[in-house]
Amino acid sequence: MRAHLPSPRAHWLLLALSLVVLLGLLMLDVLVVQRVGQGEAPSAGPADQVPESVRTGGPLLGSNVNGLTSRAVPDGTVVLTFDDGPDPRWTPQVLDVLRRNDVKATFFVTGVAAARYPDLVERMAGEGHEVGLHTFTHVDLGTVGQGRTAVELGQTQLVVAASTGRASTLVRPPYSSSANALDNEDLASVERMIASGHLVLLSTHDTEDWRNPGVDAIVAAATPADQRGAVVLAHDGGGDRSQTVAAMERLIPALREQGRRFRTASDALGVPTARSASFAEQAEGTAVSLAVRAAAATTELVNWLVVVSSVLALLRAALLLSTTGIHARRTRNVGRHVRRLRRQPVTVLVPAYNEEAGIEATLRTILASTADVRVIVVDDGSTDRTSEVVRSLDLPGVELIRQVNAGKAAALNTGLRHCRTELVVMVDGDTVLEPDTVAELVEPFADPDVGAVSGNAKVGNRDGLLGRWQHIEYVIGFNLDRRMYDVMECMPTVPGAVGGFRLSALRQVGGVPEDTLAEDTDLTMALERAGWAVTYRESARAWTEAPSTLGQLWRQRYRWCYGTLQAMWKHRGAVRERGLGGRLGRRGLPYLALYQVVLPVLAPVIDVYALLSLFTDPVRGAAAWLGFLVLQLVPAVIAFRLDRERLRPLWAVALQPIVYRQLMYLVVIQSVITAVAGARLPWQKLKRTGTAAQHAPELAPDAEITKPLHPRRGAVEDEVTKPLRVS
Repeated sequence: MRAHLPSPRAHWLLLALSLVVLLGLLMLDVLVVQRVGQGEAPSAGPADQVPESVRTGGPLLGSNVNGLTSRAVPDGTVVLTFDDGPDPRWTPQVLDVLRRNDVKATFFVTGVAAARYPDLVERMAGEGHEVGLHTFTHVDLGTVGQGRTAVELGQTQLVVAASTGRASTLVRPPYSSSANALDNEDLASVERMIASGHLVLLSTHDTEDWRNPGVDAIVAAATPADQRGAVVLAHDGGGDRSQTVAAMERLIPALREQGRRFRTASDALGVPTARSASFAEQAEGTAVSLAVRAAAATTELVNWLVVVSSVLALLRAALLLSTTGIHARRTRNVGRHVRRLRRQPVTVLVPAYNEEAGIEATLRTILASTADVRVIVVDDGSTDRTSEVVRSLDLPGVELIRQVNAGKAAALNTGLRHCRTELVVMVDGDTVLEPDTVAELVEPFADPDVGAVSGNAKVGNRDGLLGRWQHIEYVIGFNLDRRMYDVMECMPTVPGAVGGFRLSALRQVGGVPEDTLAEDTDLTMALERAGWAVTYRESARAWTEAPSTLGQLWRQRYRWCYGTLQAMWKHRGAVRERGLGGRLGRRGLPYLALYQVVLPVLAPVIDVYALLSLFTDPVRGAAAWLGFLVLQLVPAVIAFRLDRERLRPLWAVALQPIVYRQLMYLVVIQSVITAVAGARLPWQKLKRTGTAAQHAPELAPDAEITKPLHPRRGAVEDEVTKPLRVS
């Protein structure tokens, strides 16, 4: 049983790598894909450096040995061009109009859109249209340098090459119009593009259809006033293009009646605008296309996850608060009319493994109980002085049993074999009790249907940030979650730190299960499936020592989480049962699956998205973070008030997402991976420091026993070489 805990480092590395990839995809989509077309059209600047030959020349700009050149479209020829596509709604409609009218056009695509909809680019080329470059993100090339220009055009060229097999060199800069509208910045960007081997095609007739001026206005703007050649600028993407589609239906027949010919830019101008793309270029373009689509899909998925998570968080908060109110009223009413339990002896079982530091405080506070208690300590093969400490105390009413190491469940079963009372309380070897804890814990057994009672475990060593985080978690978990489970009659766990049981119920289910790590959860579920009610007694307080280091916390929660997964899988059949078992299966198990498995697994994704939103949309990101913080704080304040705790530690809630919550996420993810792999884990024992009573009221490790004890002899050592199981 004392196997080594599997190292989580490989899984952490895999998770970290996955989160880096996720962050990269989200950044690609949020900072690149979603920014396409968001810039405003630049205003015209000084144009004193633009040559007159360019200003008054044709729409195609290139160069020769003498510098910049321009070329005009032949008379009677019309080149239809469409920018900002492809768009999944409007581009197919434009293509349909062109096909019906047997017209070939030139499409200037953005790299992002071409990457997201490669089938449309492929259709453009397949139907004989020309595909040019409109940058990757629709950036104003007049405001960026050579490096950004090269990336914008190069990535777009690769994406187009992946869909068409051709590497286009024809460019239309975003926000451009005719040659006579060029300013100095535009000229500089044109010179950079031409120097890198590209041709720049502007327009002679700008329809300004992006303004949605009406079909008549678009047709009028696209119709040449004379027989000179024309390059018509329209759009098949970037917004509602219904007017553009309708205008093309009218424009093409009208121009044909005037004797106009429709040709692509390269055909009309007589210059090659594309070359065959290499296999490497097509492969790179495919990779870019896949990355853009993956980024868009990832963002859409994460958006849905954020919505679902928010809804679930709100539902959980509403459920906890409503059931807390019901439980509080029910507790007050029951307190007036409940049947009282007759006084009877109670056995307190203390499984112990290396509890030298705290076992004395545990035993003394148990024996100081107002109830009639007998104590059985089962030393599960401790390697420290646990047994020696128990023997040296020579406390009356305490029986010591030693066995070879077999795990906590086996130690409890050995103790149960020695029980002679119907009521049994199980506490951990590091737990200290208040004087009324045992009496309060067994009081619900006045109801013969009750088989187990959960006590109220509290963190004793709550100093320091880690202690405060665990203190907050315990208070919320016991005072809200267990109230909810109590009201819904689907309590999943009676904690090992402090729980009461009916011995006959334990014997009915075969004692404490030894085939899962969360024996407390497994046992509780088994009792409910056997028809025994399990309830919560908030006044039965016990003080336990929480892990004092992140490493210890990891090991403890890893065992808890993994064991809970084991128990949930083991008792999955409860969903088909009736009675208490059915309530557990149809209420408790789905709740555990949603809030202790599914959401924690998805939480790192949401955190990455939230972190990114602080840089892309700070106001919205901060509002979302504050909203989730409120959803945590409101239940926390209520839980602290119910437990009569001071609110001062709640400031630590704001810091939980930084370390504590991330650790809990990793615990769940590691546990799920381990469960899927089918690995088995040992009973992980934490190193104790004996600080469980640090904040317990009216308690001290050296508390004197002032009440009469059960008339037994002092500590008895019973050497057991083999663990026993309850039959």
